[in-house]
Amino acid sequence: MNRIRVGLLGIGTVGAGTFTVLKRNQEEISRRAGHEITITVVADLDTNRARSIVGDDVEVVADAQQVVTRDDVDVVIELIGGYGIAKTLVLAAIEAGKHVVTANKALLAVHGTEIFAAAARKGVIVAYEAAVAGGIPIIKALREGLVANRIDWVAGIVNGTTNFILSEMRDKGLDFGTVLKEAQRLGYAEADPTFDIEGIDAAHKTALMSAIAFGIPVQFDKAHIEGITKLERIDIQYAEQLGYRIKLLGIAKRADKGIELRVHPSLVPTRRLIASVEGAMNAVVVHGDALGTTLYYGAGAGSEPTASAVIADLVDIARLQGADPAHYTPVLGFQSASLNAAQNNLPVLPIEEVVTSYYLRARVADEPGVLAQITTILSNHGVSIDALLQRESDDVLGEGADQTDLIILTHRTREGTMNDALATIQALPTVLGSVVRLRKEELN
Repeated sequence: MNRIRVGLLGIGTVGAGTFTVLKRNQEEISRRAGHEITITVVADLDTNRARSIVGDDVEVVADAQQVVTRDDVDVVIELIGGYGIAKTLVLAAIEAGKHVVTANKALLAVHGTEIFAAAARKGVIVAYEAAVAGGIPIIKALREGLVANRIDWVAGIVNGTTNFILSEMRDKGLDFGTVLKEAQRLGYAEADPTFDIEGIDAAHKTALMSAIAFGIPVQFDKAHIEGITKLERIDIQYAEQLGYRIKLLGIAKRADKGIELRVHPSLVPTRRLIASVEGAMNAVVVHGDALGTTLYYGAGAGSEPTASAVIADLVDIARLQGADPAHYTPVLGFQSASLNAAQNNLPVLPIEEVVTSYYLRARVADEPGVLAQITTILSNHGVSIDALLQRESDDVLGEGADQTDLIILTHRTREGTMNDALATIQALPTVLGSVVRLRKEELN
């Protein structure tokens, strides 16, 4: 049995899980791959910690640069993260003729086009199943399992931190700041949680999924991104009363004039399976014209769940040893030569051109005629109302208050049109504070 020699860059949480699972399941993995896969060298700045994990049989070095060019390394696993040194190392490994496995969604979302082009020129593989939704094999599903389908849309809960926070806000009736502190204490959120709570991490992953689903370049820079920091618990409660749950969704959708690429809190009907995904779990829903709707659910992060995806990529590479690069699975699922200019250049639509339905909440003075004013403005802008809920003052601010909340669900309308309508509503003297606007996704 031939041996695949692996150089591991970074042995943090995922790296340690990869080493542990590969060692524990060595025989089973070798039987599946047809090759013995072993990590022969590990690069980590904390060499003492690295040695405590891998023992004396694996070489440990501090300089990752020397690993990517070694003759006795066939595959490089990059688990350092970030845009900087990781990019340098990945490109150096490719230039040296090494296959690369990475879990670095940020790197691929921002520099994927350059990295994938370099890999094509050198005839090597860049595998990245672990970069999206942890251990859930969504990349393989989109790129291989669903190739017979014209993908209509992909929508996913792809960030466990934000899903944990939203689940706790709903279950315990707590506000965002309180739950964020608890998530940090439990290790679900980083000390600096910006990438998670502002939706950036989810957008990295959604940009990758959109490229595979539609055969377009990775275009993270064109994604519309909103996080959950401004979400109020009262809106989570009102959504529940209306039969919805609020989730941070990454959405990639084929539209008449291009592709929608957006991340934002969304109301999802409670009857949808994805609405029941709680805690730090991930789930992705894909709709194809032949198969219909499918859901992929599992752990989106963590040591061994993510290691599962890393090792699956290693096995795929091992199975292709000696194969002509022309027979490799295309990195984004489409043969580059077969992409016509129109398909490859489908534009990512600005958010103003997106058509969806909405949840609106306006805190208004509790006096006659206010509701009629607001509904008239919506009607004048061609916005149709689907449902309306009014919560009297004692439900909102306590008994005797002179304010009330109007909650409106709309039918589908263009975002730019909704912006114009909301600007007019916001100018009413009876509207107190900013009108809350959330998008609603039926996912059917």
